[in-house]
Amino acid sequence: MPVTLLTSKEASSLPVYTVAADGLDACNAPKQAITWARANGFSGAAGTVLIVPGEAGAVAGAFLGLGTSDAANPLCAGALARHLPEGDWHFAEAPKEAELAVLGLMLGAYSFTRYGKKPRNTLRFAAPEGVDAARVERLAGGSFLARDLINTPAGDMGPDALEVATRELASEHGATLTVTAGEDLLKENLPMIHAVGRAAEVAPRLLDLRWGRDDAPKVTLVGKGVCFDTGGLDLKPAAGMLLMKKDMGGAANVLGLASMLMAAKIDIRLRVLIPAVENAVAGNAFRPGDVLTSRKGLTVEIGNTDAEGRLVLADAMALADEEEPELLIDMATLTGAARVALGPDVPPFYTDDEALAAALAQASQAVADPLWRMPLWKPYLSRLDSKIADINNVSLDGFAGSPIAGLFLGRFVEKAKSWAHFDIYGWNPADKPHAPVGGEAQGIRAIERMLAERYGGAS
Repeated sequence: MPVTLLTSKEASSLPVYTVAADGLDACNAPKQAITWARANGFSGAAGTVLIVPGEAGAVAGAFLGLGTSDAANPLCAGALARHLPEGDWHFAEAPKEAELAVLGLMLGAYSFTRYGKKPRNTLRFAAPEGVDAARVERLAGGSFLARDLINTPAGDMGPDALEVATRELASEHGATLTVTAGEDLLKENLPMIHAVGRAAEVAPRLLDLRWGRDDAPKVTLVGKGVCFDTGGLDLKPAAGMLLMKKDMGGAANVLGLASMLMAAKIDIRLRVLIPAVENAVAGNAFRPGDVLTSRKGLTVEIGNTDAEGRLVLADAMALADEEEPELLIDMATLTGAARVALGPDVPPFYTDDEALAAALAQASQAVADPLWRMPLWKPYLSRLDSKIADINNVSLDGFAGSPIAGLFLGRFVEKAKSWAHFDIYGWNPADKPHAPVGGEAQGIRAIERMLAERYGGAS
C-alpha cells in the first residue's frame, strides 16, 4: 500500500496539525506556523492541506483542515496522501476519531495504476495510540480490491477474468472455489444466468466460493457480476454504456467484503456467489417478451432485457436460499432509480429484519460508510404482474424502481433467516479526500463492522 502504518513515531517524523474550520486560535502548532497559515489564507476547510516550511527550505510540518463540526468528514485525512511529500509523518495531536482518520489516509492514497498512471507518494505514518492498524489495513485492502476490479475495463475484466480474481482471493485465504460455466449452467438448473450471458463471446458462469468451518453460522454474499451491460436487445444509448464496466460492482464489493472477513477470521461459514456474465447482443440473445423459467421454478416474463441483473441474481439467490443461511446479503448496481432517490454516495438497503436494519445503521455511522434503509413496500409487488407468467422482470411505469427491484429479488428468498439487499452505485463521480473518481467500495465496511460485532473474530 502507498501508506505504511508505523506503530511508533520515528525521530525524523514530521507533525500534521489538525484544524477545525476557523480554528487556528485553538491549534497547538508553533506560532510561526500559525502565522504562515494565516498569511496563506488557511481556514481549516475540510480536506485542505497546507505544507509548513522550516529552515533552509525544509518541510517542518503540515496543517489538515477538518471543516465544521456539523459537516465534518472523519475520512478527510485522505487528502494528506495527495499533498504530503514523501517521508515519515504523525498527527501532532490524535484526531477525535483517530481510527477513521487513519483509514481515510489509507483510502486517499489509492490510485489505479494498471494502465500506466503513476502511484501516489509513498508515506510512512505513525498510527496514534489505540488505533488498530491491522484492522485499518484489512479495510483498506478490501476497498482497494473492489476499486481495482471496478476500474478495470470490461475488455480485461470479463466473466473469465472475474473468475481469475476470485480464484486468487480464494487461494490467498484457503477458501475453495467451484465454477459452473456455459452449458453446465443448464445442467445445474441455473437457466436465467445462462440466458442472460449466452450471447457473449465469453461463457457465463457462476462462481461459488466457500470459507470457514462447516458448523459456523452460515453467511452468504451474492454479488451481481454483469461485466458489461449493453442493455441486450433493449440496447442502451452510447452514453448509457460509458460506465457499464462498473456493472459488476456488486461482485467487486462482495469480493472486497469477503477479503475483509476472511482476513479478520470472522467466525462464520462464508459463501460467496457471483453470477458472472456479459449482457451482449447476438442472434441467440434473450428477447423482450420471452418467458424464462428460473431455478426456483417461477416463470419470468422479460419486459426489458436491460433489467438483466435481477435475473442472474435471482438464480444465485435461489441457490443460496436452499441451504437456509442465517444471513443472506446481495449487492448490485441494480437501478438508476436508487441514484435519483439518494444520489451516488448513499446506497439504499432493504430488509424486513428490524434488528439487522438497526445494526447496519449503527455500523454505517460508526465507520463513516453511508447507507440508508428504504422500504420493501409489499403492495408494489402487483406492479410486477404478468398476464402469461408468474412475474415480470420490470414494472410498466418508472415509479419506485429500486424498491420494486428489491421486491422482485425477494420472491426468490424464503428460507434464509434474514436477508438484506443493497442497491449500490459502485462509483465516485467526483473526487473526495479519501476517494478519487472511479470505482468505489460502498457499504462493505459497515457490513464488516456489523458481522464482526455479531460473530467475532480478529476485529
